[in-house]
Amino acid sequence: MGSEGPSVVTVHVTGFKKFHGVSENPTEIIVRNLKGFMQKKGLPEGLVLGSCNVLETAGEGAVPQLYEVLQLAVTGQNKETSERGQIIWLHLGVNSGATRFAIENQAVNEATFRCPDEMGWKPQRAPVVTSDGSISRVRETSLPVSEIVKGLSKMGYDVMPSDDAGRFVCNFVYYHSLRFAEHNRIKSLFVHVPLFLTIDEETQMEFVASLLKVLASPH
Repeated sequence: MGSEGPSVVTVHVTGFKKFHGVSENPTEIIVRNLKGFMQKKGLPEGLVLGSCNVLETAGEGAVPQLYEVLQLAVTGQNKETSERGQIIWLHLGVNSGATRFAIENQAVNEATFRCPDEMGWKPQRAPVVTSDGSISRVRETSLPVSEIVKGLSKMGYDVMPSDDAGRFVCNFVYYHSLRFAEHNRIKSLFVHVPLFLTIDEETQMEFVASLLKVLASPH
């Protein structure tokens, strides 16, 4: 995903706090421990691990926090990175019914929450971004999902591409992030992970480290 010549890929990561039915969100633990884990493991060549933030599992009420986090990455980048490299937003969310990892290709401009979010909001068939028009509008990542899946599968992970990030907070955040990425000429990717009961914490940490390596490598 780098360009010709030396390039730096800066990846900023987010996870989510607890929410209805998931008292311990694995993505909160992954994101809180990621910097220490990568320091021990060693960062892949050409990769800078930027900010690691844990978001409220909420839609409209958490938008100001989300945009503050997104904007800081753009304004806080150093000159070298902005001139020679690429910024990628990596958002992690849990799918409690999943048995494998899913790399999300797109988000839809629709918020239909199956339960209230952590701020009590429960929209039904509402647009994520009203000015984007119809709730059927789709935004796709500019990253090569099939190549990312292929690279991770070769490393032995049970991972699949997905075209459906749901209609809950994960999709809501991804839609906003993809829109922000397009306007700021950066990239965004959402990945769903299972619960630790399904795939243990150590394997999930290794998976995220491997994903960072794939994102840092030129395609």
